[in-house]
Amino acid sequence: MRILLVEDDLPLAHGLQISLRHQDFVVDHVSRGKDALNALTFPDHDMVILDLGLPDISGLQVLAKIRSKKSDIPIIILTARDTIEDKVQGLDFGADDYLVKPFDISELTARLRVIERRLGTANSAIITVKNVKIDTLAHKALVDDKAINLSKKEYMVLKTLIENAGRIQSRDQIESRLYEWGEEVASNAVEVHISNIRKKLPEQFIQTIRGVGYTVNH
Repeated sequence: MRILLVEDDLPLAHGLQISLRHQDFVVDHVSRGKDALNALTFPDHDMVILDLGLPDISGLQVLAKIRSKKSDIPIIILTARDTIEDKVQGLDFGADDYLVKPFDISELTARLRVIERRLGTANSAIITVKNVKIDTLAHKALVDDKAINLSKKEYMVLKTLIENAGRIQSRDQIESRLYEWGEEVASNAVEVHISNIRKKLPEQFIQTIRGVGYTVNH
């Protein structure tokens, strides 16, 4: 799940990025409304967390512009504006949810998971490829419905491959995902993790495309 965080409070944005990455969300951050609209020109994000008090244009204007383009990307408003009128206005403009600052990160995460489950197969809690499953809520992998023991980084690598089943993931792409989750990556880390994961999965589940990267097929 890739989230666009639109928030001009930089310490808050930094803290949210760290907390959400620990929950396996990938978080990109912008602090201005116009940057958010530019980022959403390309369909790379699954969800938006949107502050209303932005320095250039209001969050409501951003929301209205997104919806005017017929985009149905889920949007959670995250704001200090706490009156009923503010909430009604935000929801009327097309927000999927409205959360008032200060907030508990566990509540935000729960609301994100609700939307994640609603998005469909690609972002559901259980993702299945052949006889291998990953449970994105429990952060575990299963083979023939039996849990296998993976380190955190091994789980992240496998999750990246399964979420992109049928598409080749280069070493750089996998490393980038590990960085996005806040993990340090050694020079040969991807190869080591792939080797360890293969020992725990069915033979030939992860395919090496020589000189290009790795993939799993449906």
